[in-house]
Amino acid sequence: NSLSLSPPSFPDCIKIVPVTQGSENCIGIVVMTSILSLSSVLLALKLCSGEWCYESQLPDSKCSGPSEWKKSFLRCGGLNQSPINIITRKVMHDPNLTSFIFDGHEDIFNMSVENHGQSAHFTLPQSVRLRGGGLSATYKAVQFHLHWGEDGGQGSEHSVDGKRYPMELHIVHIKERYNNLSVALNDSTGVAALGFFFEVSSEKNKKLDRILEALGKVRHKGNSSEIEDFRLADIVPQANTLSYYRYSGSLTTPGCDQSVVWTVFQQTLPISKYQLTSVYKRLLFATEKPMTGIFRPVQNLNGRVVYTSVKSHCLCVLPNLITLFLCLFCVFGQQKCFH
Repeated sequence: NSLSLSPPSFPDCIKIVPVTQGSENCIGIVVMTSILSLSSVLLALKLCSGEWCYESQLPDSKCSGPSEWKKSFLRCGGLNQSPINIITRKVMHDPNLTSFIFDGHEDIFNMSVENHGQSAHFTLPQSVRLRGGGLSATYKAVQFHLHWGEDGGQGSEHSVDGKRYPMELHIVHIKERYNNLSVALNDSTGVAALGFFFEVSSEKNKKLDRILEALGKVRHKGNSSEIEDFRLADIVPQANTLSYYRYSGSLTTPGCDQSVVWTVFQQTLPISKYQLTSVYKRLLFATEKPMTGIFRPVQNLNGRVVYTSVKSHCLCVLPNLITLFLCLFCVFGQQKCFH
């Protein structure tokens, strides 16, 4: 699964009954088993199989698309779901959203990549850590993955004022005191995810070539490969200086656990049109069809507040040229993207 973050789990409609030393539980199980016919059991298993897919895989695949996820995974119908559309005029400045401190981003390491059937995960060493940025603890890296569209369309999961981007990078971390993602998901702030938008550039982003080459080596589900001498700073340079949005949300794939502190950066990363087109052709779903359109539609905010690290310096009220100039300078000054 991809934020894709979800660990292997049973659908919410299946409940695991613990075995005790008493006899009542055992008797109950025997009675219920004798009542249910074999056909009923098979039907229940089919309904609760938890086989999910993206909208792009419908209607050919016999699976549940995003609008149906909540039927098998109840948390996917929760009130704090991700991704969201960020409405900039409604965001609030939070002075606690200071610069991040990235440990291990400059380190050189070997990294594995695997096709999980719905996305490809690049495994990161735990020496890559994240702190500051208004986070309540230090987080250690788990993996990163990408979301993209199809046929040259938009593929980011989050959007800003209704605008979506061609691709989105998610870097996933868990609190350093937890041993794995499954445990971290029991904490409402157990996971910290960083989201970066990609925007089409006239020039090739050479740093991405190794990522794209690695994707080409894991075309089928279960395929894995390794990238040697990799640095995370090569694909997200100077990330500690960037402005960002912050909100409380969830995994973007089933089980949709609402345990994620989301950081979505305002500046974009570059990718050429040729590189973007090549992404669409690299991977296959578990069904052997091209892996495209791997994103979840935006979810309702349901009263949540989105915060920003940027303090608004513009009050465009006074109708004079000086104020207008200052406002335009402020607005355009915050629209830069880095390469």
